[in-house]
Amino acid sequence: MTSTPIFHEYTFGEKEREELDSDGHFVLPSLLTDDAQKRLTASLSYIQSIIPGCKEGHEPNRFSAEYDSYLETVIVHPQMLSLARKVLGDDIRYDHCVSLNRHGGNGGIGWHSHSYSDDDPRYGFVRIFFYVNGFEADDGGLKAVPGSHLYRDGRISGRTDEDLQAGWLVGKTHPETGEPLRIERLSVPEGTVILMWTHAAHAVTPRKRDSDTRWTVVYAYRNPGKPSGARWISPEFEAKPIPGSEGLMSLY
Repeated sequence: MTSTPIFHEYTFGEKEREELDSDGHFVLPSLLTDDAQKRLTASLSYIQSIIPGCKEGHEPNRFSAEYDSYLETVIVHPQMLSLARKVLGDDIRYDHCVSLNRHGGNGGIGWHSHSYSDDDPRYGFVRIFFYVNGFEADDGGLKAVPGSHLYRDGRISGRTDEDLQAGWLVGKTHPETGEPLRIERLSVPEGTVILMWTHAAHAVTPRKRDSDTRWTVVYAYRNPGKPSGARWISPEFEAKPIPGSEGLMSLY
C-alpha cells in the first residue's frame, strides 16, 4: 500500500547538500502537504493536552511518537526516510521524536547546540524540524549561526544574542570561507521543514503573547557508531514491530 504523501515535490541534490554542509541548516519552504499539516496539528494538539503528564516515567514531549499513532507513522514514512538518507546515507537510525509546541507568550529558548560524535566527523546526526504553521523571526522564530556546526562543539550556550556574541562567537570564523560567524534570524511559511546538523548553534525567539500556538515537531536520525545522549526510545517502543522500522530502532 502506498503511503499518503507528507511532502510536496522538492529538490535536494548535490547543491542543496553542499549548502546544508556549509551552513549547518537547510530550509525546505512549504514542503508539508495540507493533509500532513492537518494531521500533525491534531497530533501535536493532543500531545500538548497531556502535558504535564507521564507514562511509565516518560515525558510526553520527548517521546511524542510513542503517544500518537500518526507521529509514529512519520518515522518510517518512505518520504521521511528518503530525506534522512539524502543527508546521512543509507545506514541510519531513528533517534527521537520531540514536540516543540510554543504557545502565545512562550519565552523561547537561548543559544545551544547538541552533541554526537564530537571527535569523529564520519558520523552524522540530523534533526528534521516540521514547522506546521511557520513562524516570523520575532515571533517564536528560529535563529542559527551558519558554519557553527563545523566546530562540532556540543556545548555552545548563551542566554541572549549578546551573550553568544560576547562569548562563544568571539573570534570565530567560518572554517571554509574565513568569514566571521554571524547570527541569522529566520522567517518561514506554514508547512516548512528545516534540516539541521546537531552541532549547529541555534535559539528561538519568544512567542508573542497574542499569537496562537506554533505547532512544531522534530524527528532526529543519525549514523550508527557512537552513543547518543538524546536517544529517547522506551524499551517497549524499540521492540514494537512497526512495519518499515527494521533496523531503524537499533542502537548500533
